[in-house]
Amino acid sequence: MRAVLQRVTRASVVVDGEVVGAVEPPAGGQGLVLLVGVARDDGPEQAAALVRKTAELRVLRGDRSAVDAGAPVLVVSQFTLQGDTRKGRRPSWSAAAPGDVAEPLVDAVVAGLRERGLEVATGRFGADMAVELVNDGPVTLVLDV
Repeated sequence: MRAVLQRVTRASVVVDGEVVGAVEPPAGGQGLVLLVGVARDDGPEQAAALVRKTAELRVLRGDRSAVDAGAPVLVVSQFTLQGDTRKGRRPSWSAAAPGDVAEPLVDAVVAGLRERGLEVATGRFGADMAVELVNDGPVTLVLDV
């Protein structure tokens, strides 16, 4: 799995003009946006590792993790993170898992974060989504698990 983790002050996902997921930490608070790209060979172990990393990574103010701060997380599936741009001008998507493999693993990440006690909002798997966020810091990290 490859993910992009961003520290935010707010974020939302819109599908067909409707907000389907949003995180709005209290004034002065922080949350996280987790964009998740699932590879063909990923499984439950990678999902669990991504949950641990996301929940425990100390990227919030005061050297705190999402679990420490009770920070909300917006999880958005993004297969394009598995794109290979090393050759030519057109990305290859061959490393990306098909939807029937990827969706349950993204769902496992969401469930795992909720089991850690975090408030989790989501996008809509496979939809054309508009993601809006205010990156705080800015802090943006690529997580390969």
